Amino acid sequence: MTDKRISFEDAAALVRPGMTLALGGMTLYRRPVAFVRALIRRFRETGEPGDLTLLAFTAGIESDLLVGAGMVSRVRTCYFGLEIFGLAPMFTYFANRGELEIIEETEASLALGLRAQMAGIGFMPGRAWQGTDLPRLRPDVRTVADPYSGEVLTAFPAIRPDVAVIHALRADPDGNAIIGTNKGIDEELTLTTDQVIVTAEEIVPELTRADLVAPLVHAVVHAPGGASPTSCHPLYALDGKALMTYTEQVSDPSSFETFVQNWLST
Repeated sequence: MTDKRISFEDAAALVRPGMTLALGGMTLYRRPVAFVRALIRRFRETGEPGDLTLLAFTAGIESDLLVGAGMVSRVRTCYFGLEIFGLAPMFTYFANRGELEIIEETEASLALGLRAQMAGIGFMPGRAWQGTDLPRLRPDVRTVADPYSGEVLTAFPAIRPDVAVIHALRADPDGNAIIGTNKGIDEELTLTTDQVIVTAEEIVPELTRADLVAPLVHAVVHAPGGASPTSCHPLYALDGKALMTYTEQVSDPSSFETFVQNWLST
């Protein structure tokens, strides 16, 4: 067994400027918020990492914090918001001003792009997006003819993140991890990403079964409460009061700065 446990500071240093950073979890569940806090602290101390491409199947408060901190240049997700708690304020602010590049994605384009990478090929064909204006927004998404039927299909390019951060219920020092039944695309991220960091509520000596397996995980960070204020079922529910406080207090860079200073000091 290899001990892959590292500190938050060392884990944050694995994310370098210009990388594509993928964040695991779904909407307001099991998001790597504690890692995001460490990453923002590093950015404020060193100026790195910046110019990030943020990749998430759905993006929530953890992603909005990175956008507000000025670390993200472009976003790839099919949803960015806080569900019943409203819009993601900093994403909305910068997107409305054209100061954030939004790479149009849907569930299909993200899923097929990851499947292409898993298969070791340059693209994955499908029928999605046909008859829509989405290809006009993504000139890199092309079409291909099925060599057997002649049908024209959409060819979604492979997606390969540089670093993925996934929050787990439990992990062992070797990197095996349990993430629960709401897995999102976390298993796919471990198969497609160059470096995988797992933050875990609990680190146990050894797991006898795992959702994420050790050979695909590069680092493990102990992070009790590391998904809060999002939920980590069945360990704790989402903190609705904290999420409402965020949406009530944050609306622009000035109010975000006040909020994040208090948040980083706690």
